[in-house]
Amino acid sequence: MTNYICIDADAHITEPSDTWTSRVAARFKDRVPQVRTDPANGAATWYMGDSKLATVGLTAMAGFAGELPAFPLNYEDAITSSYDSAERLKFMDEAGIWAQVLYGNVGGFGAQQFLTGDDRDLANECVRAYNDFLVDWTSVDPRRFVKSVAVPFWDVDETVKEIKRCVDLGFRGITFTGAPHEFGFPFIGDRYWDPLWEIAVEADLPINFHIGSGDLSSLNFEERCKVDGFASAWARGSADCFLMNAFQLNDLLFSGVLARHPKIKFVSVESGIGWIPFVLEAADHQFAVNDVAKNRPEFTMRPSDYFRQNVYACYWFEKDAPGQVIDTIGENNILFETDFPHPTCLYDNVAEAIDTALGSFDPVRKRKILFENAADLYKIEMPADLVTA
Repeated sequence: MTNYICIDADAHITEPSDTWTSRVAARFKDRVPQVRTDPANGAATWYMGDSKLATVGLTAMAGFAGELPAFPLNYEDAITSSYDSAERLKFMDEAGIWAQVLYGNVGGFGAQQFLTGDDRDLANECVRAYNDFLVDWTSVDPRRFVKSVAVPFWDVDETVKEIKRCVDLGFRGITFTGAPHEFGFPFIGDRYWDPLWEIAVEADLPINFHIGSGDLSSLNFEERCKVDGFASAWARGSADCFLMNAFQLNDLLFSGVLARHPKIKFVSVESGIGWIPFVLEAADHQFAVNDVAKNRPEFTMRPSDYFRQNVYACYWFEKDAPGQVIDTIGENNILFETDFPHPTCLYDNVAEAIDTALGSFDPVRKRKILFENAADLYKIEMPADLVTA
């Protein structure tokens, strides 16, 4: 019998090569994402038309003997549990992971990559096919795999329609870009998005802001590589993505969405937690000195209070932050993740990482962070055998 030690609030699927081509109408088959060999390096690579979306191996680095900039060149070189759900369950049992909240790669972490080519019908079809793929991939054990709805955020009515469809298919979260304005759409505080917030509350689904869901062109990755080299540019870009979620959280806290929808839940995914106390203190300070409540009567609490009522955040690599920030953030607002199988994920060191960060925690707090917060948020049935002491 497996002794389960955690629920993983952020893991990724390296999408199989037929994810889209086997699930769309014939007229879309040649235009949806598909795997071809990159002539520059011989790597299996996702393309949509002539646009390169993602390199397969970069999303499946767990267990890889080499290190960046090297990566598995194809599916055969990658760890099988990155793309096969039955093998994923075996890995989860070995690592003591009871359940995983799943995210993809190819469409971007906010589905923004599907806008490539500016064909909205094609983009909608890509979103629908991805969600259908999730249903198939998780069918091996829907209890332990949490599906989060990819949405066509470029059309709020289609977004609501797709969420309603997916609720009936057992989805337990919504993945939404934290920065729709970066793609020419209204800020999240605009009432344009009210139908999205309303269906999220009605369906009792948390809205997930995964890092990298905005416009990443500001990272200037290729140009940085020329100046600083690959390793430095990759590390800097990864850290910058965490801080992009800090901007998105600040936007959310001042948007009025949390005040107008007190039951709504948001999750900052793969962003870490060490930066959150500063954002909350800065937000509270500016809120007070600028007398925001006088001008925005819907605000009846400080930004930090709305955070504790409505927002969660995930951590995985941080060793010191959980102990340092738990009283500021709140023990009910922290989730644990592995980011498996991405380049800096937890793989064969899950228990070690948990013990390093939470070893001194009392069992009640430890159980909340490792199990109960995620189980309550995503409606995950708890295992009979778990370890938190």
